[in-house]
Amino acid sequence: MKRIIVDFKKLTPEILKLLVEKYPDGYDDLNIISFKNASGEIVECVEVRTDDTIYLVKVSTKLERTMENYDVDDYEDFADDDPEAVQPPEDMADDVDEDAEDVD
Repeated sequence: MKRIIVDFKKLTPEILKLLVEKYPDGYDDLNIISFKNASGEIVECVEVRTDDTIYLVKVSTKLERTMENYDVDDYEDFADDDPEAVQPPEDMADDVDEDAEDVD
């Protein structure tokens, strides 16, 4: 089974849907997996799975707000694997991404 670390910039409609289905009321500290990356920095993620892949999605304020405002109709014109489809909430669009590290 593949393990993929995903930050907000690479979040796809498919992974967002899996997150909302698994954590319909949001995630809490018990759902967060913490580990050190290759740079020795602590990374916090929540896990979702498909038949062949484990996705570790890095937690962030943008992720929480996007999950809260999720509407499947917002993504009907996009492919399930299109990372350009998921955009930060409007009031956070210009914020510096706290998940700027690319861990893939």
